[in-house]
Amino acid sequence: MSSRLKRGALTASAVITLVGALLPAPVYAQQESPTLQRYRDLNTQAKELNEDYLQAVEDRDARQGEIAKAGEDIAAANKAKGEAKVKEDEFRGQVDALSQASLRGARFDKLSALLTGVSPKDFLARSSALSVIASDNNKALQSLVGAVKTADDAEKKAADAQKRATEARDAAAKLAEDIKAKRAELDKQINEITTSLDKLSPADRAALQGEMDKGVYFPGNGIAGKAVTSALSRRGDRYALGGTKPPVFDCSGLMMWAYAQHGYKLPRTSREQYKVGRPVSRDQLQPGDLLFYGSSAATIHHVVMYIGNGMIVHASDYGIPVLSAPVAKGGKDFFAAKRPIG
Repeated sequence: MSSRLKRGALTASAVITLVGALLPAPVYAQQESPTLQRYRDLNTQAKELNEDYLQAVEDRDARQGEIAKAGEDIAAANKAKGEAKVKEDEFRGQVDALSQASLRGARFDKLSALLTGVSPKDFLARSSALSVIASDNNKALQSLVGAVKTADDAEKKAADAQKRATEARDAAAKLAEDIKAKRAELDKQINEITTSLDKLSPADRAALQGEMDKGVYFPGNGIAGKAVTSALSRRGDRYALGGTKPPVFDCSGLMMWAYAQHGYKLPRTSREQYKVGRPVSRDQLQPGDLLFYGSSAATIHHVVMYIGNGMIVHASDYGIPVLSAPVAKGGKDFFAAKRPIG
């Protein structure tokens, strides 16, 4: 290699080094302060408690429904039993009358008709009458047996319904105590969150909210696309656990409200919403799909809506309004994605 070429190579290397030195250093994501990390953890714990609380409320409501259904079954069974008893008494009277006639000496057989008849014509008439009596007696007896069985069945159904009602009442009472305890724990957690929010530094508050996306999205005209548009229309609304309508939402409340605006009903909690629709992979997401966060189906604590172009809309934490953001902002413990409709 010539000395000129070597000098050129060295010059190029020097230029690259110089340019590299003059360029600004890469900007890496700033590490969150321990205070802000603790605040986010408090929110996650609160959302898990809220899911447990809402599930207990739903379970109690289900038990109340069981109590009401058991009451209806008891009423229906008692009515059927009463009607069967009336028929039982009626047919028992008919059977008793025929039995009393037999005890008084009436002989219901054709030999008796032959011996007591005065002519063949009289015999045929008596035989015909005896056949009618025997047939009526058989029908009355069968009807009596049927009425007794119906009454017994109705009594068993009433007893079963009463047992179900008692079990449902006991379960509802236990759940009521459970709900009271969970609500107290949740309120304590929310109070700690709001107190911690007031103590965040301006820098932590800015980091908590992040940049506000004001992008315009065109998700389509289907129900899922319209739900996206509805969810985006709530950007800026306040976050609070239990919020299900403007201007206050929690994560599952926003999903439920957005789809409800277009006639599609989602369950109340994120764990129940996870049970709706079909699974989709992250590389096949479409606007309106729901993304769930947690370590398992039983510990899901957050849900967001995919809006397209790698973006989501969600109600996330206290101190953060409903907003749209990159998918990565949904959480670190992504669990699964579901397509509720379509």
